[in-house]
Amino acid sequence: MRILAISDTPEGWLWERYDRERMAGVDLVVSCGDLPATYLEHIVTLANVPLLYVQGNHDTAYDEHAPEGCVSIDGQLRDFRGLRVMGLGGSIRYNDEVHGFTEAEMARRAARMALLASATGGVDLLVTHAPLRGYGDLDDLPHRGFESLGRLVERVRPRYLLHGHVHMEYGRIERVLEHPCGTTVINACGSYVLDLPDETIGGRHGIFRVAEA
Repeated sequence: MRILAISDTPEGWLWERYDRERMAGVDLVVSCGDLPATYLEHIVTLANVPLLYVQGNHDTAYDEHAPEGCVSIDGQLRDFRGLRVMGLGGSIRYNDEVHGFTEAEMARRAARMALLASATGGVDLLVTHAPLRGYGDLDDLPHRGFESLGRLVERVRPRYLLHGHVHMEYGRIERVLEHPCGTTVINACGSYVLDLPDETIGGRHGIFRVAEA
């Protein structure tokens, strides 16, 4: 399975000059947030594959106009061809204008999702907007990661975590990090292609809502 992860910064090859050759073989698009709804709609229309998304801290417009043809996984656990995907959007709430949460609020959301994962078979791919604290985040409040997401990863141990929020141009940002629990943490800002061998994915088929927290 080939997954195209996108976040924060629109890519020219997906927008102004859509490149069908680069999209060849992509089975699923995952947005980690802070992208215009029209951008996601453009991609899902031309790619003709499912697009799953979480809200970024600047995606408050989604409350009025969610991306059409795309599927929100924010606070949900879904199955795509046997791949179990969980989503938790938003960032640290650093003002009242963003889609954000306090650490305590995110801890409650993460705890619900951990229980849901334990009850329904676990998680392969965790999709967030903000990173974990200490894994790809920064020290300033707006770009600080959540401690509670770190605890969630330790509890459910997804194979991969995809996030955005911290742009690559902010400094010496590492694209891929390894968490001690075995989870590979990937910053999807711009775009990133993740290839998963088919034999490592479970046998369920189709895309459907499993549960919602």
